[in-house]
Amino acid sequence: MIHTHPLEYIHHKTTLEAHIAHPADVSGKLPVVLLMHAWEGRNEFVVEKANYYAGKGYVGVALDNYGKGILGHSLEENSKLMTPLMDDRKFLAERLIAGFEAIKQLPFVDSNKIVVMGFCFGGLCALDLLRNAVELVGVISVHGLLGAPKHYAPRYNTTTKVLALTGYNDPMVVPQQVSEFEHELDQAKVDWQMITYGQTSHAFTNPKVNDTKLGLIYNPLAAKRSTVAIDNFINECFI
Repeated sequence: MIHTHPLEYIHHKTTLEAHIAHPADVSGKLPVVLLMHAWEGRNEFVVEKANYYAGKGYVGVALDNYGKGILGHSLEENSKLMTPLMDDRKFLAERLIAGFEAIKQLPFVDSNKIVVMGFCFGGLCALDLLRNAVELVGVISVHGLLGAPKHYAPRYNTTTKVLALTGYNDPMVVPQQVSEFEHELDQAKVDWQMITYGQTSHAFTNPKVNDTKLGLIYNPLAAKRSTVAIDNFINECFI
């Protein structure tokens, strides 16, 4: 059985609300899987993921990067919410770090064992925590955007392990971007893994998406394979 509750925190006069999930009988401090949402906002997809990891004995957290109760309900709304943060990666990093610091203060959190994982836009958010030398044991990008910030020089914590999962046919992450990302991490001396799934497009883990024009296509086989890779990686990080 798990226990869930919201956690409000503030960044730049904006009230944000994370979803917290953990075993009901928690005692002591537990490792954390910190989930970053896609461009819609902190929706049920990441909430369910947080609950899943709580069921495995961790603290699962679905962070909020837009604001309490703010969700997009169309492609236009989603883009309007995401674009300002994509345009100001320094501000985005500050918001991400504010959420990270709020989670670290929870009495049942082992701040030395935090893995951050993000989907699509959330994958970029997870990677931007890496690029700001946040103390993490692992970072996972799932069909995430990979481009590094252009307006400030990243700093890396080289003890953080990285797993990135992408679809070969993802129109938002073309092979050249994958190669540039791999070069970025290799130059930074980061322990990284890159898994590319053939015949797979963007958002392949989300069964609720199916927009072939945008290349948002659920792929149950790639989703199953990615779950195994993610669970193995998290187990390695929390040893």
